[in-house]
Amino acid sequence: MLAIRAEQVQAFEVSARRAFEDEMTRHAAQFSPALTAVIGEEQIRIAVRQIIAKASHYGFTLRGPIRLFVELMLMCGSSFATDPQFAVIGEALNLRGGEMGRAEAMQAAHSEYLEQVAGPGNANVNAALFALANFARNFSDAGGSDLDRILLSELARGFPQRASYSGQAVLIEIIRQGRAEARVRGMESERGQALIVIMMSAFGHGCTVDPLYPWISRTLSDPNIVDAKARADRLERKALTWLHQVLDRISQGIPI
Repeated sequence: MLAIRAEQVQAFEVSARRAFEDEMTRHAAQFSPALTAVIGEEQIRIAVRQIIAKASHYGFTLRGPIRLFVELMLMCGSSFATDPQFAVIGEALNLRGGEMGRAEAMQAAHSEYLEQVAGPGNANVNAALFALANFARNFSDAGGSDLDRILLSELARGFPQRASYSGQAVLIEIIRQGRAEARVRGMESERGQALIVIMMSAFGHGCTVDPLYPWISRTLSDPNIVDAKARADRLERKALTWLHQVLDRISQGIPI
């Protein structure tokens, strides 16, 4: 009888995991070539590895459902499962039942979201990115005025379709989360807090730790930047550079 040692089994499992990770990384690169070109395949692999682990945490082990996790990560951010902006997907994810049924419900929820919010050819999302970039570029501290009110008004104006679909409570929660995250990062100014809120709206509520946007976490944790204003300035420049790259592709009709 052929004896298979535990070490051989472990090596086979590691090899199988690596092959699956390779497959999902290739799929991610094909699904979002522009993002892959900007951050590189190795960073995409890091994001894929993390989303596979998250899928496993929710009981997903099959190829199709995990591929859906990868696609939703690329479209909605790596923390889409807990993002209030994509609550319909999170609700479907947490339904009772097997993973295939839940994956189908997630796919249906996201399709409904796209139909009602994104618009033909992602037109509404593209317009929202233009509006957010313009707001970030022109925002200045309002000297003690009601920042929550300003941000609520701007998020609703910049992306009215999502505001109508999600409701005001979701916008308020994103503002609350963004301002709290900014304060934790030592960015107490209105400008710094507004910037984090804008990025959460554009890139997902987990953007400050999302491997798809490594420039955000690197800037926020850079030990060489000791001044909060300098950190906000650097983050704003990087955010606008990123948005300009995306908007430039949109203007040229290049898929993002």
